[in-house]
Amino acid sequence: MIREQATDKRPLRTVRHEADLLVIGGGLSGVCCAITAARAGIRVVLVQDRPVLGGNSSSEVRLWVLGATSHMGNNNRWAREGGVIDELLLENLYRNPEGNPLIFDTILLEKVVTEPSITLLLNTAVFNVKMAGKTTGRIESVQAFCAQNSTIYELAAPLFCDASGDGIVAFQAGAAFRMGAESMEEFGEKFAPSADYGELLGHSLYFYTKDTGKPVRYVPPAYALADITQIPRFRSFNTSDYGCRLWWLEYGGRHDTVHDTETIKWELWKVVYGAWNHIKNSGNFPEAANLTLEWVGHIPGKRESRRFEGDYMLTQQDVVEQRHQVDAVAFGGWSIDLHPADGVFSEKPGCNQWHSKGIYSLPFRSFYSRNVSNLFLAGRIISASHVAFGSSRVMGTSAHGGQAVGMAAALCAQQGLLPRDITAKPQRINELQQALLKTGQHIPGLRLRDGQDLTHQATLSVSSELVLTELPPSGPMIALGHSAGQMLPLTTGPVPQFTFWVVAAQDTTLTVEFRVSSKPQNHTPDQTLDRREIQLSKGKQPIKLAFTESMPYDGYAFICFLKNEQVSVQCSELRVSGIVSVFNKTNPAVSNYGKQEPTDDIGVEAFEFWTPDRRPQGHNLAVQIEPGIRMFNPENVRNGLQRPTNIPNAWVAHPNDPQPTLTLTWSEPKRVREVVMSFDTDFDHPLESVLMTHPETTTPFCIRDLVVCNDQQQRVYELTGNHQSRHTIRFAQPVNTSSLSIHLNAVNGAVPPSLMEIRCYE
Repeated sequence: MIREQATDKRPLRTVRHEADLLVIGGGLSGVCCAITAARAGIRVVLVQDRPVLGGNSSSEVRLWVLGATSHMGNNNRWAREGGVIDELLLENLYRNPEGNPLIFDTILLEKVVTEPSITLLLNTAVFNVKMAGKTTGRIESVQAFCAQNSTIYELAAPLFCDASGDGIVAFQAGAAFRMGAESMEEFGEKFAPSADYGELLGHSLYFYTKDTGKPVRYVPPAYALADITQIPRFRSFNTSDYGCRLWWLEYGGRHDTVHDTETIKWELWKVVYGAWNHIKNSGNFPEAANLTLEWVGHIPGKRESRRFEGDYMLTQQDVVEQRHQVDAVAFGGWSIDLHPADGVFSEKPGCNQWHSKGIYSLPFRSFYSRNVSNLFLAGRIISASHVAFGSSRVMGTSAHGGQAVGMAAALCAQQGLLPRDITAKPQRINELQQALLKTGQHIPGLRLRDGQDLTHQATLSVSSELVLTELPPSGPMIALGHSAGQMLPLTTGPVPQFTFWVVAAQDTTLTVEFRVSSKPQNHTPDQTLDRREIQLSKGKQPIKLAFTESMPYDGYAFICFLKNEQVSVQCSELRVSGIVSVFNKTNPAVSNYGKQEPTDDIGVEAFEFWTPDRRPQGHNLAVQIEPGIRMFNPENVRNGLQRPTNIPNAWVAHPNDPQPTLTLTWSEPKRVREVVMSFDTDFDHPLESVLMTHPETTTPFCIRDLVVCNDQQQRVYELTGNHQSRHTIRFAQPVNTSSLSIHLNAVNGAVPPSLMEIRCYE
């Protein structure tokens, strides 16, 4: 028993931690930053002021992870973010296809606590920043307090990353920042909002409902909004929408979104409980009789507060024009997504979303403070204008940028550099980019160039190679209620002849177009090279297409069947890495569709959306191709790309190959210590993390089982049950061999086996 008489104020317990990098904020950007840095070999302290990790994706808020690829519609193919965030989302798919946010919490916590170089402090809020002198512009340490164990932490490091959302450390350190929207004139951004629209995005509060199987009475709390008609959008309520689908339950953009967060939360509680009262007690929703409120958020999901200034500020033009960034370290692809400041009380639409025609690069100069020398920035607070922030703020993009910061911090710690020093010499930026590419981080326009990779010294041979001569007519017929297109990778020059099959309900004319993208790296079919008007008679018939225009570059062509409700097109069950069909279905809330001319008033061009079928058994269009497409050769495994881009970038075996095998042969024996392999995990799938369910627990293209053999055909490694994009083999003892053969024994779906990359190291 402890029994003391307090005669004066006693100090709280104080614990000191020192590390190479201190990360403040345990949202996805902070988590991915910390994991990346720790795996790169430095000591990290990760400080999170909540009991769980994940920020807006956690069980406390429950927003699914949004990024460059989206179920809601855009033309960004194979654009899911790579690296650690990809690892997290694939793990969540495997363990949690139901989208339970509590399970996602455990995955994030597990990934952090199993990294031995990370010290995790939960429920710990930074409240004070100590600078190294009054004029140095360098942070020395911070103080943080954990109310759960009544402990003050003194945390010191040579490098800091603020990923806290509101920028608590950057603000106290005196880092230059902005809050609110820039004028149209400052950066020439035509999408800059007016004062009537408002300068800040608000907060959202989500809720879940549950069917109890029996009638449930609801008595609202006294503070619930009594008159639901105050909410112009109340007519949109229905009993099947809940949780993140009601993202537009938003408020706060006219307030100080840092200091008024509690006020905003109370207003949102009033709205949520008032909305539920309307659903339960208005008499307009009899189907809600058995529903109860299972969960209502206690903290709102915050979209915007401070944005800090780096050496470069991302603007609307960087996003829309997809400007080249010499120091690119990550990418974005979400729309420029701005919301009216009055939120749920606004008469305006819940959002204005305008997309670019493809993904855009994020420069490293936007990820550190311009006036605090040892401070990195990650998450929604990076150096971006309000308009560009409308795209860069989402969690997938933030996590991808956080990974870049983590790797940059490791390079700084290991070489005694500060963040800006990396930009001082081109070779340092190149070193950072190459280090990121080795971890699976995709950077638009860059390839991995690894001189230590023994694969480039080897001769490659394979048991078979897919030559795509057909997608057999083994699938259902799909009516052309929307235009449909088949994306096919072609080489520069003459175009193959295609045969498709259709069924016409009556005599009609079908229009077919041969399209490409105006930029080879994009997947927006905005250039029509050839067009055919085909007369169809009633019944099933083949369509033979011999386009006269040549393919202008190595890249994807679109064979587009324009909308005709009298016609159905034959599909194929065969799915192949880097091959996908797309449909011109539009979501008016999130698309640029409907305007024939560039929208000069906001500086964003209107164009059609062509997106894949997201159903579990999405089909290609059946087609015969003469001559066949030869883009699946083994050289793709060492071309420095780990996903489809303008070509599939995969070795794909023939579907009938009984034992798909790739063999590397060297002229003399090598001592192989490490092998890295990358697999196709369908980077076109956004892998939403919560609420939205998934029918599969693994992506069908991913290699599940494989065996590695030496030059004596002895098994030196076996992998089973894989569901991740990357797998690294580290042999306990080096394997002395003049060859390695990779036997792809099983795939997670009924698709031809493929391999995206293999690297070997002594």
